Amino acid sequence: MITFSEAQLTAWLSPLIWPFLRTLALFTSAPIFSSKAVPARAKIALAFFVALAAQPSLEGQPIISINDATAFGAVLQQVGIGLAIGFTIRVVLAAVELAGEVVGFQMGLSFASFFDPTIGGQSSAVARFFGQMALFMFVVMGGHLMVLMTVIQSFIAFPVDQNFLQALPQMKIYSLGTDLFAAGLWMSLPMVGMLMFANLALGIVSRVAPQMNIYAIGFPITLTVGLVGMAVTLPMLDQPFLALMGRAMEIFAPR
Repeated sequence: MITFSEAQLTAWLSPLIWPFLRTLALFTSAPIFSSKAVPARAKIALAFFVALAAQPSLEGQPIISINDATAFGAVLQQVGIGLAIGFTIRVVLAAVELAGEVVGFQMGLSFASFFDPTIGGQSSAVARFFGQMALFMFVVMGGHLMVLMTVIQSFIAFPVDQNFLQALPQMKIYSLGTDLFAAGLWMSLPMVGMLMFANLALGIVSRVAPQMNIYAIGFPITLTVGLVGMAVTLPMLDQPFLALMGRAMEIFAPR
């Protein structure tokens, strides 16, 4: 009769269960992966497949038994790091949506807002459009594969242990706040400049020809300039988007 000891089962399951928990936590927070259109069983199966396929590159990880006193701390660490990776990706997409908010405000479309269930609040139409474009770029540029690679590399920078509170200051996720606003304003700067020039031209026209109803022609002109600026500058968003993605993934890269 074939029997297995608890030590043998722990040695077999420990290298698999901790990457599985970290990947599953990522799938519950990262864009696209956390979509409600993806069934929960598919997320669990994909997380298990990723953890199984990553076993050759995860050699040397500590063995922690489920019955060990440190198991709870290890679970907390895996879930926390997985959620942190998904949060950083959302910050990157939020920077693009911030650029859309600024552009929509300059175009005069700040009133064109609706309830966005993904953020649980109001979102302007231009910001939502920029957010969808960011999702398309995320998929086309292989962002989903980059995220999976980051999860595997995070086990080198943050090996499996119970020290999640020690990993928090090392990640420095709060530093992404400055990058969010800087990248968002950087992406929107060309269109904001075009719209400011259009508003300046309208102001000069209103002074030269006071009889002209500037309010009647100002909004169509501003809207047209904004749409033209979006059509011209949207193809150039790939470079700042990739730069911000690389900045976010460096947090979990081995040092």
